Amino acid sequence: MKIEILGTGCPKCKRLAENTQAAADELGLTYEIGKVTDIAEIIKYGVMSTPALVVDGQVKSAGKLLSPGEIKKLLGG
Repeated sequence: MKIEILGTGCPKCKRLAENTQAAADELGLTYEIGKVTDIAEIIKYGVMSTPALVVDGQVKSAGKLLSPGEIKKLLGG
C-alpha cells in the first residue's frame, strides 16, 4: 500500500503523517509512506486544501486532520 501525505510541512501535515503511520501500524499493514510538499504536485491531485491523505493514488481526505481511528477506517480497518 502506498500512502502519501500532501502538504507544505505545516504542523497539521506532520501530525497527519504521524497519525497515519500509527493507524497503519495498528492494522499491521505493509505500506510505504511519503510526503508531497510541492504545491504543483498537490494540485495535480485536485487538492486545494491541506493536509490531504492519499492511498494508492486516491485522495481519501483533504483539508482535515484525521485521528488514527478515522484513518484506520479509510485504510480498511
